[in-house]
Amino acid sequence: MSLSAATTAALEQAGLEVAYVEDLARRTVAEDLAGGVDATSVATVPADLTGTAAFVPRAPGVVAGLGVAMAVLDVVGPVALTATPDARRVEPGDAVLTVRGPVRTLLTAERSALNLLCHLSGVATLTRAWVDAVDGTGARIRDTRKTTPGLRALEKYAVRAGGGSNHRMALSDAALVKDNHVVAAGGVAAAFSAVRDAFPGLPVEVECDTLEQVREVLEAGADLVLLDNMSLADLRAAAELCRGRGVLTEASGGLSLEVARPVAETGVDFLAVGALTHSAPVLDLGVDLTLGEG
Repeated sequence: MSLSAATTAALEQAGLEVAYVEDLARRTVAEDLAGGVDATSVATVPADLTGTAAFVPRAPGVVAGLGVAMAVLDVVGPVALTATPDARRVEPGDAVLTVRGPVRTLLTAERSALNLLCHLSGVATLTRAWVDAVDGTGARIRDTRKTTPGLRALEKYAVRAGGGSNHRMALSDAALVKDNHVVAAGGVAAAFSAVRDAFPGLPVEVECDTLEQVREVLEAGADLVLLDNMSLADLRAAAELCRGRGVLTEASGGLSLEVARPVAETGVDFLAVGALTHSAPVLDLGVDLTLGEG
């Protein structure tokens, strides 16, 4: 089955590449079937039995990835789909996606669709908690490249759905000079200069863990400074130094929801939070099945 118009529209609205999501959906279903059939559903469910499946959160959160779940259902399909918008807060019992079709199809697709929807909604929900924690400070919550292999585009979409911002999508988007690059290049300023010489038009962010390094990279001309594992006092001083040069700052390392607001209040522009994608708990959603067309 190809993707329905409703699914294609949902993915395009989310800014997701339709072909990528369709391929992921097909591989996800193929992994679950492993070349066979859904033995339990084939044995217990009459082929002509139809029903309605409602995807319902069991906990409050922010929903993300409905178009992805719809793609999974489509490739098992055919089904009729009705979804609420992504990126909205949901409460237990709110139906976020309603699917009508053969019950065998609904049950075969259920787990694969839920796996993706629960994970992406978990990322969006955790991101929203961080965004709420720094509300009013002017600082923005930003993700990292600590993503699940093969799911980066989806996880970074879920961060956006939760109100966060994306850092670079790939190594080629921008340069980020970290401690090991500094070691290899022979110093933080030398590392910055090497990147600037090799890729003149590329944005360059440099990781610093001391105020002295911050001063070095400001003199060298960095576009953005990553302030790694600094104290609140040093973050405040570094943010002031950089702001005076019109350079943005990003705090990273040792961050938690408990310290998010004090860190944001130092004047940094971003908080880099790898946990948004590598440690987000899933949002608990389930499927409620009703037989017939109701």
